[in-house]
Amino acid sequence: MIVRLAVEAMGTRFELVLCGEDEFFLRAVGEEAVEAIEEEHRRLSVFEAGSQVSRVNAGAAGQPVGVDCDLMELLVIGERVWEESGGAFDPAVGGLMQKWGHRGGGEIHSTGDNPGGRDAHPTGRGVGFAGVVLDQEAGTVAFDWPGIGIDLGGVAKGYSLDKAAAIVREAGVESALLHGGTSSIVAIGSPPGAEGWRVRLGSLGEAEAPAELLLRDMAASVSAPDGRVSDGGAGHIIDPRTGEPAPLTRAAVVCGQSGAMADAWVTALVVLGARPDTMPSEIGSAVLTAGGRECGGWGWVVSHSMASVFVQ
Repeated sequence: MIVRLAVEAMGTRFELVLCGEDEFFLRAVGEEAVEAIEEEHRRLSVFEAGSQVSRVNAGAAGQPVGVDCDLMELLVIGERVWEESGGAFDPAVGGLMQKWGHRGGGEIHSTGDNPGGRDAHPTGRGVGFAGVVLDQEAGTVAFDWPGIGIDLGGVAKGYSLDKAAAIVREAGVESALLHGGTSSIVAIGSPPGAEGWRVRLGSLGEAEAPAELLLRDMAASVSAPDGRVSDGGAGHIIDPRTGEPAPLTRAAVVCGQSGAMADAWVTALVVLGARPDTMPSEIGSAVLTAGGRECGGWGWVVSHSMASVFVQ
């Protein structure tokens, strides 16, 4: 028996596929998982005035703002990847996303007269998790200067899938695939009679370099900046270190145990164009590069920790 559910959240379509013997049980579990995704949307969206992220953006430059344990956990994940990636992933990139037209139409609830503007940052870039102060003991977030805008668009889908997957696992479902917009994926077990869930990547970035993932009890994230382009032609992945969009020719895939961590690192890899030595060894990666296949044309550079799940 296969039960499928879907929900629109975070600007994309989440889909859940649950396998088992009891349709009513699977549907009930799936609906609870969908509710968890919707709740994370309400908590994490920069477009919702009442969301926790919006409250932080609106007040953290004036005084520390209290957040719940889940949001603190997500911000700590973001801080870790920000540090390990040398700033290639930055959860405080909200102003730049707005500047380059990726928050079009909606108002981003940020603090200061110039939310995320370049002149709001001491170095002139207008972003930087260096200006975010997390007090885990007190459960608060503060900004060292006005203009910072937290934007968790690069990590929220994976985090929401982690929450939904935890519900599915705890209910005893042993075979399921959850994804957000096909770019953030969590696989539980494998489909009946198969060794894993097969996810076809198709064409990403500059050149056609077809590949697929074979996932079992693993999270994955796939990203290419040309997947969403603003009216001005800017890709949706911004390099926080320069304030400019990442090259549209790049693409990356990351696999690991955490959907949130996979989301954050795949964004960093698209910005960097290569796997850094500081990336944790247990997190697998594949980066599409011009010299990746036999040093002649486009191809994937695949890490050792990714080799067992990446099929070309």
